[in-house]
Amino acid sequence: MSIHDVAPATWPDCLRLWQALRAVADIPLTWLVVPCYHGRRSDPLCGAREYETAIEQVLAQGHELALHGYTHLDRGPPPRNLSEAYWRHLFTQGEGEFAALSTQQAQRRLALGMAYFSRRRWPLHGFVAPAWLLSDGAWAALRDSGLLYTTTLRHFHLLRERPMSLPATSLMYSTRNAAGRLLSRIAVSAATRQAPAQLVRFSLHPRDAHHPALLRHMQRTMASLLATHEPLTKTDFANQAIFDGGL
Repeated sequence: MSIHDVAPATWPDCLRLWQALRAVADIPLTWLVVPCYHGRRSDPLCGAREYETAIEQVLAQGHELALHGYTHLDRGPPPRNLSEAYWRHLFTQGEGEFAALSTQQAQRRLALGMAYFSRRRWPLHGFVAPAWLLSDGAWAALRDSGLLYTTTLRHFHLLRERPMSLPATSLMYSTRNAAGRLLSRIAVSAATRQAPAQLVRFSLHPRDAHHPALLRHMQRTMASLLATHEPLTKTDFANQAIFDGGL
C-alpha cells in the first residue's frame, strides 16, 4: 500500500488517507515523497519543519519513504506521437516528470531528490516516477542510481543484485468525474477477485481523500486483502523477492 504525491501542499490529504487506513489496520506504508512538488521552491511550506517532523514520525513508526520524482511536472519536449500524447497529457495531465527526459536530465533530477533525502538523513531505497512514466534515458539513469527498486504501472522492478521485473498492476482510483470514480471502484473490486496474486499493489493519491465513497471502498478492499496477504513496504517486498529468487 502506497500513498503518492507526499509534499507539504498535499500533507493534510495524505493524513486523511492514513487515518482512513488506520481505521482498518495500522499497516506499514510506502510514502512517495516529492521534494519540490510542482516546482514550489519559493513556497514557504516547501521544506517546512512541521512537515519534516511529521515525516520523521512516520519513519519512526516503521513506514518507508520513496523518492517520487523531484517536481512532479512534465517539462519535456512535445509528444512525438498520439500514444505519447495520451500517456503524458491525458492519462497524467502533464505530471509525468520522467516521461521524456534524457539520461543526463534524469540523472540530475535523481541526484537532486537523493540529496534532499540525504540532507535530512531519511533512508532511501526506491524510486517511483510520477504517473509511472519513464523514458529510455530515465531507465538508464535509474539502473546506475544504486537504488534497490522502482515500480511502473504494471510491474515491480528490482534494480540490484538480481535485476528482474515482476508482474503486478497497481490498483488505483480515478477521481476526475463521477463515472470514473464508479468505474474505478468496479475495476479494483474485479482485480482483487480475479486471482489471489502473491503481490497486490494499491496506490492512493491525495485527491482520493476528497471522496468518501472511494475511502469506504478502499477500506473494504483493504480489509479483504488483509485476510489473505501480509502487508509489506516496497523495500521489504524487494528484499524478500531477492532472497526468494523472484518469488
